[in-house]
Amino acid sequence: MEKIKVAVKKLSHAKDLPLPEYMTAGASGLDLMAAIEDEVTIASGDFLLVPTGLAISLPEGYEAQVRPRSGLAAKHGVTVLNAPGTIDSDYRGEIKVILINHGEKNYKVRRGDRIAQLVISPVTRLEWVNFALLDSTDRGTGGFGHTGER
Repeated sequence: MEKIKVAVKKLSHAKDLPLPEYMTAGASGLDLMAAIEDEVTIASGDFLLVPTGLAISLPEGYEAQVRPRSGLAAKHGVTVLNAPGTIDSDYRGEIKVILINHGEKNYKVRRGDRIAQLVISPVTRLEWVNFALLDSTDRGTGGFGHTGER
């Protein structure tokens, strides 16, 4: 498994929190924690921008994806609003997570709670090539729901 070195800066409001880590040997994501001072509540149907207190410097050719934690979604209906959120290699600001509560009950976020996962992925860049006609496929121009029709 490839390992890359990523520079990380803990901001002052996260100095006492541990760095994210892989929770198992086979985990692909590191758990991000809430770097908030006081407990906050996300009402049912509402969303909140939660700071993590971390800024990173990714190597060129990589991105970080902020993804939901399955346990929060399954147990509470809480997920990442813009999943996956993308952190580009040239971004140096604080990583923040937009949590949304799809559950029926209010959800409390406390300092140090694991709120999302961070997955590092290689990036492929494309080069556009103009063509007047595209190759044909069985699907053709069938859009949303097309493959589910019988």
